[in-house]
Amino acid sequence: MTDPASVQIIFNGIFLLLAVYAVIRAIHGCRHSLTVSPFKTFILLFVYYGLYLTLPFFSWTLWQWSIGLQDAWQAVPMLLLSVFLIYARFVEPQILVVRRTPVHLHDSPPLQDPLRVALLADIHVGLFSGRARQLKRIVNLVNQEQPDFIVISGDWTYEPSDQLIKDLKILSGFNAPAYSVPGNHDEQIPGPPIQQVLKEGLEAANIIPIEGKIIEMNEIRLIGVGDLWAGKADMQAMPALPQDKPWLILAHNPDTVAQVPDLPYRPLMLSGHTHGGQLELPWLTDYVLSRVSLLGFKKGLYQVKNAQVFVTVGTGLVGIPLRFRTPPTIDILHVH
Repeated sequence: MTDPASVQIIFNGIFLLLAVYAVIRAIHGCRHSLTVSPFKTFILLFVYYGLYLTLPFFSWTLWQWSIGLQDAWQAVPMLLLSVFLIYARFVEPQILVVRRTPVHLHDSPPLQDPLRVALLADIHVGLFSGRARQLKRIVNLVNQEQPDFIVISGDWTYEPSDQLIKDLKILSGFNAPAYSVPGNHDEQIPGPPIQQVLKEGLEAANIIPIEGKIIEMNEIRLIGVGDLWAGKADMQAMPALPQDKPWLILAHNPDTVAQVPDLPYRPLMLSGHTHGGQLELPWLTDYVLSRVSLLGFKKGLYQVKNAQVFVTVGTGLVGIPLRFRTPPTIDILHVH
């Protein structure tokens, strides 16, 4: 039988090596980040890489239980917590779901040629997500759906690295036109001052910025709106615009719908921002989202007085590097 003391030494060595690895990766990430807060970036990256410790911790707890150093009341909660963290850190964020939803444009004539619209949001290229592998998968999956056009409703970044332009260039592989507006993490507050480098990155990716612009299409009008938290979501001029066909409004924050005036055709707003809570936990997620979305938006299609709102859970991570019951999602909307 293996000496328990020797096994404990082995586990201690593994824990130490992984902790050192997390520190080294966090320091390296700080040196190559465009962040204005290196200490915050270090802590976030240390947590991100430090979660590798959950893998040997699960085995260590199981071993302790098997030799009687822990009883079931001690071991089982630790094992369950380990499984949760392993899944939420290493499994679900790597899943990429394509969700297809039919959307009828209410209060307007049916479209003669229904549209297939790919909606992306919250890619958050940076600390935890938006790596090259994920971006390539996004491009491939979107292209397989053959959308008429693509819309990205902001939050491109999250404390990005100095390779942001190179990372975003991967999205130049889209086969359909792609339009975008910024989100709160793309603004100087709370994010770093990245407006110029983000502009260059979107140009390299052939992404068309439409904040404050109107894109005329055959049967619809696509309107880009700036970020609500940045104070750029003024829509008072909308009633003076042509009202001859329905509108699609691209806005990062779904709460922006509160500023949409009464219009002849009830528009469809396409948004992200909420991540669907990112962690779908009983009661806690809804409480947190009540602080994020004052109007109670979470995910999916909503009917409100002056518009419809579709909220995607996005593909990236922010705050904590975990997703649970809200896998990264590409939404394909069949608009008719």
